[in-house]
Amino acid sequence: MNTGVDFIDIDRAAAPVRIEYCWLGRAASARPLIVFLHEGLGSLAMWKDFPERLCQATNCRGLVYSRPGYGASSPREAGEKWDVDFMHRQAHELLPALFEALGVDTRNSPPWLFGHSDGGSIALLYAARFPAALAGLVVMSPHIMVENLTIASIEQARQTYLQTDLREKLGRYHADPDSAFWGWNDIWLLPAFRDWTIETEIAAIECPLLAVQGIDDEYGTLEQVDGIERRVAQCEVVKLADCGHSPHRDQPEKLIRRVTDFIGDAVETTEPCRAASNA
Repeated sequence: MNTGVDFIDIDRAAAPVRIEYCWLGRAASARPLIVFLHEGLGSLAMWKDFPERLCQATNCRGLVYSRPGYGASSPREAGEKWDVDFMHRQAHELLPALFEALGVDTRNSPPWLFGHSDGGSIALLYAARFPAALAGLVVMSPHIMVENLTIASIEQARQTYLQTDLREKLGRYHADPDSAFWGWNDIWLLPAFRDWTIETEIAAIECPLLAVQGIDDEYGTLEQVDGIERRVAQCEVVKLADCGHSPHRDQPEKLIRRVTDFIGDAVETTEPCRAASNA
């Protein structure tokens, strides 16, 4: 059950930020926790009911939040530009700080991460930096390098934002749609970002990993998930037909079934080991 949206302030070296978040299920429950990381134009609200449906299917709790610049979290400061390392900073700084502030015990009760697009890349980066702090990882349409297809689609998104009612539509999910859109669009189209890659870093991931991508993804080729599979031995890949960049919207039932099976198999495999280590 959705316990309602709340806010928490997090101190950072750069500037304090306020984060909107929502627990699905009781925060203190012993059930596994899935943390949802949204896409580059996403927010807590843009997930709609998918996190709750997945948590019900997997018998897990959920934690959904909006990154700074998105949803009702702190917008970007006037003139603030994100740098090439913006996803690394979210993975290495903001997410650990959020876990600490909310009392998520990543040592004794490691959570699962469920990331979409940029959120998937952030999830991969967190898993690579903190390999013992996760029970498992599901990424949808992640980016591990920059492709021409991605840039072309993001350039088209810029024209759509300038020439259509996309700003108004995003305003339903973001307190400051300009903060959300331009923060994402500007950095991805920055020439220096063309060399961005996390292909080497992800080899450090140790937890179970499911990588999902639509065959018709307009923001990346299947090389994104194939590249993960080559570098992470325990990775399983799912490629969905009749599916674009958002499998949770295009093929939600197939996705929920596959993720439920994956998490169930991983829990059955790891629980006996964890029980023995705690004996």
